[in-house]
Amino acid sequence: MAHLTRRRAMAVLGTLAGVATACATAAPPERGEDEPMRFSYGDDPSQYAELTLPEGVAAAPVVVVVHGGYWTSSYGAELGRPLAADLAGRGFAALNVEYRRVGSGGGWPQTGDDVAAALDGLADRADGLDLNHVVGLGHSAGGQLAGWLAARRGGRVTMTGAVLQAGVLDLVRGSADGLGAGAVDAFLGGSPSQRPEAYAQASPFARLPLGVPTVAVHGTRDANVPIDQSERFVAAAVRAGDRSELRTFDGDHFDPITVGTQAWDLCVEALHQRT
Repeated sequence: MAHLTRRRAMAVLGTLAGVATACATAAPPERGEDEPMRFSYGDDPSQYAELTLPEGVAAAPVVVVVHGGYWTSSYGAELGRPLAADLAGRGFAALNVEYRRVGSGGGWPQTGDDVAAALDGLADRADGLDLNHVVGLGHSAGGQLAGWLAARRGGRVTMTGAVLQAGVLDLVRGSADGLGAGAVDAFLGGSPSQRPEAYAQASPFARLPLGVPTVAVHGTRDANVPIDQSERFVAAAVRAGDRSELRTFDGDHFDPITVGTQAWDLCVEALHQRT
């Protein structure tokens, strides 16, 4: 998210900086056997995704990894790479999605169009993939995008579930709470009163029922996205007829995207149950 100032988060980003730089162009060098396959789904440098396949799996269930960062260009696909690598080691195919963000051609609906195009791009790369089991995994602002994708119908590939990691799931509430120092309004181009249709289209809370099972994973000590974003979403989803549950842990905003934490283990367990 926009407040990634903690030592641990910065250490992770610093470690990954070289990888991010190496992957910054639309035409990467020839990959090795253990490296993800990168493909573009548009002409913008940010319109790409990285597909990592597990070894020895004929048709792997797919996890669509959508990173956070309050929809800004300050953070990118480097946040999802450790998650994708870990998931591939567990037998999943992982699609790590990059997208246009606010400040670099993104915003609504462009950012939504991007993640949808990346998801649909799987239809052209179906070898080794089980497209009947495609689950979203979105952190923070990426939780909004994964939840929106879960509600989407009519695309070439449809999600069958979503795991929402400390997600910004109610955009009207997020705007009122001033999350990310006004990041919600910046993403949607105004306040709920100024852009009511955009909020109705983009907010997972407003799209309920999503029509697929969801699990919200959220830390009780999250200072970036309040846990009531997940609590209210899950309660409303169940009332609307969806299968949805909240799984909490004693930790902070970054634990769900830190491999080896209890929070990450909760996410992996939920993915296994949804695929």
